[in-house]
Amino acid sequence: MNKKILIPLIVIVILLLAGIGYLYVSLDQQKEENRVMQELAELDKKEMESEYQQFADQYSEMKTKINNDSIVAQLSAEQEKTQKLLAELQQVKASDAREIARLKKELATVRAVLRSYVLEIDSLNRLNQNLTEENTRVKAQYAEATQQIQGLNTEKQTLSEKVAIAAQLDATGINMIAKNKRGKQSENMSKCKTIQVNFSLAKNVTAQGGMKTLYVRITSPTGSVLGNGGTFTYENRSLQCTMKKSVEYGGQELPVTLYWEVSQALVAGTYQVSIFADGNMIGSRSFTFK
Repeated sequence: MNKKILIPLIVIVILLLAGIGYLYVSLDQQKEENRVMQELAELDKKEMESEYQQFADQYSEMKTKINNDSIVAQLSAEQEKTQKLLAELQQVKASDAREIARLKKELATVRAVLRSYVLEIDSLNRLNQNLTEENTRVKAQYAEATQQIQGLNTEKQTLSEKVAIAAQLDATGINMIAKNKRGKQSENMSKCKTIQVNFSLAKNVTAQGGMKTLYVRITSPTGSVLGNGGTFTYENRSLQCTMKKSVEYGGQELPVTLYWEVSQALVAGTYQVSIFADGNMIGSRSFTFK
């Protein structure tokens, strides 16, 4: 065959092979990118499912701490709504961006509603604690609390506008340990001399870094707050905390440990540990001791 014809043919074949190879590599890279995006979407969906389940469990715990039938009924209704949204999320594919976005918005509302009930139940517990000592004053406070409960729908709307889920810190792995005078773990609260609280600030690259003041609030089985670690602001209200600690947070997971020295005998029962930062409640868990 004439070299003038053969050489151009060879060049064309080489170019075609190179083009096919480039297309193959590009398609392979695109598949890998799609796989990574799918994995991220699945992870985000699982995290949302975990939050929905955590909120539903918190409603169950809260119902055991209040004797007001009206509030218990409201808590049951909110818990049922949360469980229904969780069921919807479990049926949605991670790739359905529109439904995932809708359920993420619903999650923000659920979080805000839960916080409003924490405030109301805390208020009622304080009223009940003083019932036998100042019956007249408590009746007036109870009437005020009832009015606050009737206005919860308005408060829910206000709270939901303040929530910023993406940048909010999250306390995970919350643990409360009672220690005796030898520093050993004890389940008997009458022998407790030190309370140790452990948790981790979860990784959140969207959260603003820097020094963070963490407030730990421990509520006893009688409804009183342990210790006097000062006050902090939560939802435009001043609350008492048991202890606090300042840490430097850089967006990565950060373990935190705090200690509280017992000054008076503690009683057996269920204790509630709540953690606050940046004006938000970032975690809560209950523990039962003998």
